[in-house]
Amino acid sequence: MSGKADPRPAGEGTTSRARLDRGRGALGPALELVHTGRAPTRAVLTAELGVTRATAGAVAAELEALGLIRVDARPGAAAGSQGRPSHRLWVAEEGPVVLAAQVHADGFRAALVGLGGRIVATAPGCETIDADPAKVLGSVVEAGADLLRQTGRRCVGAGLAVPSAVAEPEGLALNPLHLAWPAGAPVREIFAECVRAAGITGPAFAANDVNLAALAEHRHGAGRGARDLLCVATGHRGVGGALVLDGRLHSGSSGLALEVGHLTVNPEGRACHCGSRGCLDVEADPLALLTTAGRDPGPEMSLLQQANDLLREEYDDPAVRTAAEALIDRLGLGLAGLVNILNPDRIILGGLHRTLLDTDPERLRAVVADRSLWGRSGGVPILPCTLDHNSLVGAAELAWQPVLDDPLGALAG
Repeated sequence: MSGKADPRPAGEGTTSRARLDRGRGALGPALELVHTGRAPTRAVLTAELGVTRATAGAVAAELEALGLIRVDARPGAAAGSQGRPSHRLWVAEEGPVVLAAQVHADGFRAALVGLGGRIVATAPGCETIDADPAKVLGSVVEAGADLLRQTGRRCVGAGLAVPSAVAEPEGLALNPLHLAWPAGAPVREIFAECVRAAGITGPAFAANDVNLAALAEHRHGAGRGARDLLCVATGHRGVGGALVLDGRLHSGSSGLALEVGHLTVNPEGRACHCGSRGCLDVEADPLALLTTAGRDPGPEMSLLQQANDLLREEYDDPAVRTAAEALIDRLGLGLAGLVNILNPDRIILGGLHRTLLDTDPERLRAVVADRSLWGRSGGVPILPCTLDHNSLVGAAELAWQPVLDDPLGALAG
């Protein structure tokens, strides 16, 4: 399958090829198991795939020949263990990468990301966003192309995270309000054109940033092992949500599921850009914290950083504590409603919401338990997201998915 000459005797090579043919359909599942850290050894891979040890060995060898994983055939035995230790598996550190890009209200960032969710290199972020999406996406792709030239790495695709619902199948950013982009901007098409113009190979994708954060956390972070995972986060502006069901991102019939920012949590609250009032989007984001605490947002740093610094450095100030408690109560009310509808087995919080959870975890959990039916029956674990730049890592997951689905086909293209 890799096209390399087989140095083994004819009979042995034929037997091995037969095993590999039987296991060809297992290449993608095997790569995903190693990619997500669920198969650290060949023994675990064999059990997870439900194949023979010989077939698992042939599959692992082929993935290694493709430059995607590494196999240690002579691992050291653990102290006190008996028997021959299983071959150790891990992603290839020098293997191919994908270009990941993120755009938000306070700038953009580009990175190269390898298998395993590992960020290989990042470009300096930009702090200003033009109202023309083509200019912004051209700049972020060029930053990624510079990284590829500097590192000499092979790129197999590109993914983009944007702070907007992205409608499928066209890839339109329906509400990029905080970017001042036109509603319905064809961000996927523009991004793909920029990727091609920069000479970067592989397919290009785009999706909502919180959806991608949830995907990354489910595969590599705080959501690993959850079956029905709810992620709620606020970054620089607004509030987003995402749901992973049975290991797959649930985006609805047209990519617009889980617009949790427009849950009403304070009927007499702030006017929301959607036309309603008191939505989570304007009642539980960084700007809401700053204004509720009586602080004027400054231009010297991002709103998210200002809000996080306020909680970490001035929480003893009564005005800051009161503002934090108000946001926690509003967030808890929104989460309780989502728990009643979705019945997730885990909730993870990102951005400022992670900081609010760290600041007063018992208050938030109490609000959710008190206001939700399922919370009263035992509670839902509420955890902070653990990955740095999880939307970037999630954008990379989009680009890696074709390789995870069909390693041979994707790398031969």
